[in-house]
Amino acid sequence: MSEELKQQSLSHQEMGVVQIEHPFTEAARMFAANYAAVAGLLVLAIIIVVSLLGPFLYTVDPWEMVWSPFSPPGAKGFLLGTDYLGRDLVAQIIHGGRATIAVGCAAALLSVLIGITFGALSGFYRGWVEEILMRITEFFQVLPTLLFSMVLVALFGASLQMIAFAIGIVSWTGVARVTRAEFLKIRELEYVTASRSAGAKAPTLIFRVILPNALPPIVVQAALLVGFAILFEAGLSFLGLSDPNVVSWGAMMGNNRPFILQHSFTIMYPGLAIFITVLAISLVGDGLNDALNPKLRKR
Repeated sequence: MSEELKQQSLSHQEMGVVQIEHPFTEAARMFAANYAAVAGLLVLAIIIVVSLLGPFLYTVDPWEMVWSPFSPPGAKGFLLGTDYLGRDLVAQIIHGGRATIAVGCAAALLSVLIGITFGALSGFYRGWVEEILMRITEFFQVLPTLLFSMVLVALFGASLQMIAFAIGIVSWTGVARVTRAEFLKIRELEYVTASRSAGAKAPTLIFRVILPNALPPIVVQAALLVGFAILFEAGLSFLGLSDPNVVSWGAMMGNNRPFILQHSFTIMYPGLAIFITVLAISLVGDGLNDALNPKLRKR
């Protein structure tokens, strides 16, 4: 009888061990269970691969006038037709994906870096540091973002680097507030107090103790910022504030804007590319939110 009890106890212990999952493994499993998020990730991966490898497989020059203007989709072998100058729309969409996604990722990265810096310092030090940094954050939060970015691009040039900087400098306030809230919550927990009592310095506490545990909501915010930055870049390019030597989806829409009623397909296809990309990023962001949020996982 005692042997059976031992076996049952061992079996229960083994079951308990099996049920314990690493947080990353659990998050990956939760993300994989979200079919919409997985579909969004797959679509986003296809878009990135096509943008990177497409020019080597589809070698048509996006600037070359290959046929008569406004050739309809399918005419003379051009799958999506040609624009107002007779340039291949497929080649432009493939090449434009590089610039659009690069600007979106660079602007989101800049926003995250600024937001984490302001939010971490204000949430950790509190006092006058928090007052100063939060007042700066509020100043940028109430700025008209589109107008301010237009002024920056107009003053310093419409290069891709300047566009990414202009977008990043006006869209970091949300990350700062999320980071500050996480730091205010985590800095009072027992393991942070224990690290402080053990003699850990402020940089160690910020970057090695608190920040890794505050990353989940920041990662979600960063993913959504990429989609926001892509839309922002498309808006600036649509208004003519883009590098004229670079093809982007927003610039395609802006260049063909006068002909929207007569030849709507020249705007529809780049607009559809933006829509699908931003939708895929939003689905991935929602999936990350569900997977990384402990409350939604009922942990």
